[in-house]
Amino acid sequence: MLLSDFDYDLPEERIAQTPIEPRNASRLMVLNPQDKTILHKHFYDLKEFLLPGDTLIFNDTRVLPARLIGHRAQTGGKVEVFLLRRLDATHWETLVKPGKKARPGNEIEFSEELSCVVTDHTDFGGRIVEFKYDGVFEEILDRLGETPLPPYIHEKLEDKERYQTVYNREEGSAAAPTAGLHFTKEQMQELKDMGVNLGFVTLHVGLGTFRPVSTEKIEEHEMHKEYYSISDETAELIKRTKASGHRVIAVGTTSIRTLESAATSENEISGKSGWTQIFIYPGYDFKIVDAIITNFHLPKSTLIMLISAFAGWKFILQAYKTAVEDKYRFFSFGDAMLIQTKQPREERDEELKELK
Repeated sequence: MLLSDFDYDLPEERIAQTPIEPRNASRLMVLNPQDKTILHKHFYDLKEFLLPGDTLIFNDTRVLPARLIGHRAQTGGKVEVFLLRRLDATHWETLVKPGKKARPGNEIEFSEELSCVVTDHTDFGGRIVEFKYDGVFEEILDRLGETPLPPYIHEKLEDKERYQTVYNREEGSAAAPTAGLHFTKEQMQELKDMGVNLGFVTLHVGLGTFRPVSTEKIEEHEMHKEYYSISDETAELIKRTKASGHRVIAVGTTSIRTLESAATSENEISGKSGWTQIFIYPGYDFKIVDAIITNFHLPKSTLIMLISAFAGWKFILQAYKTAVEDKYRFFSFGDAMLIQTKQPREERDEELKELK
């Protein structure tokens, strides 16, 4: 499979720069891969496509104020340190810009109470740093750190909480699970009142989700490790849902990756936590996920490969072409898509022959 197979044309003006208000006023494209239909709705219409007994699975991670701006202790030059993953009490895996001069032993100062020393390189071009601080690290980070918006967003975000879901609770992500940004607390309660189950998992979004694919053959791409956790309670809810013939609907690609990482076999899952490098692209057999709520993703990204694996490569590219023509808003602050069911297996197998 080639990287170019997952490309599409996107005018820059279709990239949403600011979130829409209220959260659930965004548009919702509803896809059915079985009969190839495309409906145009709004996110507040979601309840029309859910049934009592269905289960929505949300990623409850919270985005860290992960971008720190400092200067080199030796030269005074400006440095940006982007936190990716905590390794222990003082050591973090990070991205440093500019990185060429961030050599082991270099000290970076952020304030009188916070500094770090570069201790090592990582295999993906990042740096391991050791923080030195006076006080509580999380409190200092909350004061000095900035919410890390994606590079394609150029507008200033007035309210930092708009890059957080309303149900966040486990701090640790470098980026938001953006499909969940559309939900309001009122809408979640409305769905619960009509008999839809709400379950929660955690995946701390790291480099693996937004790292560009640099290999032309996508099978050669290696995902970065991300931490996930699913409780026994959520695993049991999923198993009851499947046993009763209802759907497990993943809210976002991070929820998909968590569920499929924790799956033990088809329709079976266990409570567990650990690190995942799961890379889902066409040909993957989904074991847990029956439907997906997601945003519109970047061309040639691992995320568009994932939803192509679920809904079908040709159908997804057709849907994206329709979204561009109908002026949908794309990426993190953009509109949403509900994929109601999987692509038929026989159609998938035929498509795989063409892709390979």
